[in-house]
Amino acid sequence: MKTFTSPSVAIVGATGAVGTTMLSILSERDYPVSDLRLLASSRSAGRTVETKWGAVEIEDLSVADPAGIDVALFSAGGARSKEFAPAFARAGATVIDNSSAFRMDPDVPLVVANVNDHAIGDNTGIVANPNCTTMAVMMAAGPLHEVAGLRTMLATSYQSVSGSGQTGMTQLMKEIDHFGANREGLAVGDWEDPGGNLYARPIGYNVLPLAGAITDAGYTDEEWKLVNETRKILERDDIKVEPTCVRVPVMVGHGIATTMWFDRRVDLDEAVAVLGAAPGVQLWDDTKVPTPLDSAGIDDVLVGRLRETVGHPGGISLFAIGDNLRKGAALNAVELAELLLD
Repeated sequence: MKTFTSPSVAIVGATGAVGTTMLSILSERDYPVSDLRLLASSRSAGRTVETKWGAVEIEDLSVADPAGIDVALFSAGGARSKEFAPAFARAGATVIDNSSAFRMDPDVPLVVANVNDHAIGDNTGIVANPNCTTMAVMMAAGPLHEVAGLRTMLATSYQSVSGSGQTGMTQLMKEIDHFGANREGLAVGDWEDPGGNLYARPIGYNVLPLAGAITDAGYTDEEWKLVNETRKILERDDIKVEPTCVRVPVMVGHGIATTMWFDRRVDLDEAVAVLGAAPGVQLWDDTKVPTPLDSAGIDDVLVGRLRETVGHPGGISLFAIGDNLRKGAALNAVELAELLLD
């Protein structure tokens, strides 16, 4: 694994929601950047961004020369990652990619900081960030797996619209205004469709039991990510994961209600001790219920509603929620970049 003392850093997809958050977090955490480059599409090229390291002109990704870049933080979508990330790696950069492009590539480590840090040492130029929903639940499941061996996990996600980018956030605000003008209609079903094709049904004042696109066996791609990424991160292919992904009318914060069983019985006292000591986790009791509003803008994943299972004793149920733009994407990428420092 390459390590650096004061690396040159590139943010690819620098003008998007995650890219701008990456830039902010690099500054907040005093990452020792020797040289900063910002890359985006041709539409943004030429614009200047003021940063902690001075004014930086945005470059057109399609023609940029990756030579001299040590660490490249990619958040430009899967298609651009597949097209450009290998070239950055061949030029000598360690690419930390936030898309789904390389997550299940057996030659690319899939890493959650503070859960499986050791895996980053196996990289050959590209490291993958998991899906933002997987990221949040792994902060709780990972420490428990470490001590007891995760065997089965039932997981229902409550995913915010920022998971669909700025488009999702704009759509929610428009629909809130639309439906708010006819509050009585919401109570009796006398409402007009606000239009738009981002989601299968309206998201304002609503809950959609369908996040992602339907793929194999009637499950969505978001649900399969929970299955496959959990197994890869925790290095156990026989973990049974039963997922349901739901989109909710929340701006930021992906929550997961999960029930887990392990190779042995885990009681409440042990779970409290393990999660209370886990880095990057805030353990909340039932007097302080974790919600999306609480998670927005902070680094930690909030874990609460911790309890022993009653229907099938021996397991643990909990609710975990994290800011999907921070820990779910940008923060984890920067934390992985920190693991590359000498």
